[in-house]
Amino acid sequence: MSSVISAGGERAGVGYPHPAHPAHARRRRHHSFGFWAATLAFLVNMGFSAVPTPLYVLYQQRDHFSTIMLTVVYAVYAVGVIASLFFGGHLSDWVGRKWVFVPALLLNVGSALVFLFAPSLPGLVVARIISGISIGLTTATATAYLGELHIGVLGGDATSPRRAQVVATAANLGGIGVGPLAAGLLAEYAPQPLRLPYIVFAAVLCVLALLVAMSPETANRPVHAPRYRPQRIAVPRHARRMFFAATAAGLASFSVFGVFNSLAPSFLAGTMHQESHALAGAVAFAAFAAGAVAQIALSRADLQLTLRVGPFLLIPGLALLAGGMWLPNLATFVIGGVLTGAGGGLAFRGALAAAGSTAPPESRAEVLSGFFLGAYIGLSVPVVGLGIATQFVAARTVMLVFVVIVAIAVALCVRVVGREHARSEMPVRSE
Repeated sequence: MSSVISAGGERAGVGYPHPAHPAHARRRRHHSFGFWAATLAFLVNMGFSAVPTPLYVLYQQRDHFSTIMLTVVYAVYAVGVIASLFFGGHLSDWVGRKWVFVPALLLNVGSALVFLFAPSLPGLVVARIISGISIGLTTATATAYLGELHIGVLGGDATSPRRAQVVATAANLGGIGVGPLAAGLLAEYAPQPLRLPYIVFAAVLCVLALLVAMSPETANRPVHAPRYRPQRIAVPRHARRMFFAATAAGLASFSVFGVFNSLAPSFLAGTMHQESHALAGAVAFAAFAAGAVAQIALSRADLQLTLRVGPFLLIPGLALLAGGMWLPNLATFVIGGVLTGAGGGLAFRGALAAAGSTAPPESRAEVLSGFFLGAYIGLSVPVVGLGIATQFVAARTVMLVFVVIVAIAVALCVRVVGREHARSEMPVRSE
């Protein structure tokens, strides 16, 4: 059960000292330390999940497997994410944030060891499943943990959640961009390209797991542990329409990021004859970094503005992305990727905020797990479909169909979320 904030500014079961009390300053420093340790751990763990992105071409050359097999390797990662979200994404509400987050970080260390010591196609599959489990446990837990640590930094003031929301979503997208950038640079300019990236990330994750373990716990365990059950979506009935629309918007937005996280290097090599590993990593980084930067730039924007600007950037970006493949022109493709990343990042942030607003305090991680469950379906299932389709139809034709579907889906879902959010605020405004 997550912490409940009372109107008087105290968390149920954990009262905050008066601001003038020395214990208050110590608590704030401890929570501030935990906030930034958890942020870095979130970013690096998400980054590890995307380390193989610029390396897939090397794996294909080494093991001689097809694009379909590449999408299978990617899909099993998504299976791990979805399974862990369904079976364990909500457990931090019951057992505590650190008791889920630290093991999740160590799971990716284990994934790195499999990459290193089982360098074969079965090893890739196992490593990606383990990494998926880690990410599924991380996303909702880290997002809820950062929000609660931020409240601790503010001394119990729960009225300013924007900073924690921006940091969490930026760490999520920014991390997925940092992974391929670092791996691509190491693969291009350092020795042992299929080993060194995993060694570096595993070492950093071990340090960050220790720092998170030293951070404060923020979730109050229930007196009587609930009977275990898989994930369910605990959303009040009146808010379900907005929650499902927000989850669908997150799914559509993440489907674009899935392309950059898996097939973009193949598109660059096959359609544009660009085989640089550093370039493959940089293109993926540009898309994800643009999403993170856009979220930070509009961090003070309200939900309605965020939902309007997202599609405004995303739809032209998708058009340029497809155009870059048809010309073919690398600059057009990269500019399209940057605009698509920025628009997708804003659409995702707006959808996450809308979904989070439907969550009762005692089931925050559970609701967020439901949202990320939908988002990661979008990150995986469309990519598998694209990988299969490219075996029968030209990649640029497949991409054209994909961007049209995504553009329509995002526009429709964001419109529904905006309308439902405006409707939910009407009683407040009328007072």
